[in-house]
Amino acid sequence: MSRITFLATVLCATLLPAASDARPRRGPGRPLRLTASAYCHHGTTRSGAQTSRGTLAADPRVLPVGTVVRIESTVPGFSGNYIVRDTGAKIKGRKVDIFVPNCANARAFGKRVVVVRVLRSI
Repeated sequence: MSRITFLATVLCATLLPAASDARPRRGPGRPLRLTASAYCHHGTTRSGAQTSRGTLAADPRVLPVGTVVRIESTVPGFSGNYIVRDTGAKIKGRKVDIFVPNCANARAFGKRVVVVRVLRSI
C-alpha cells in the first residue's frame, strides 16, 4: 500500500462518520422506524427547558435538539407531536425516549418500535 493510499484511508476513517452514526437520509415527512422507550424523570433537558408533555430525548446525530416530530404509536396516548429537547447517555443511534409524567405509564410503555415523521428539522 502506498503512503498516499494509506493516508487517504486513515483520513476517511477519521473524518467520515460510521453508517450507524449518520443522520437519516430522509426528508421531512418521510417515515422513520425507531425504537422508543419512555421515561418519567422530571428535570432540566439538554435544551434548558423543563421536562413536560411533548418532550423527546434522541441522539443528536439522528434527530438534533429542536427537531419537531410526529410519533405514531399503537399505544393510546403516545401518538402526537414532540420536540427533541433532550439527549441521553443510553439514547444512541435510532432510539428515542418519550417523556411521560407518570412513571407507571412509562414502565407500561416498555420498549417498542414506533414510526417517527420529521415535521421540522434544525
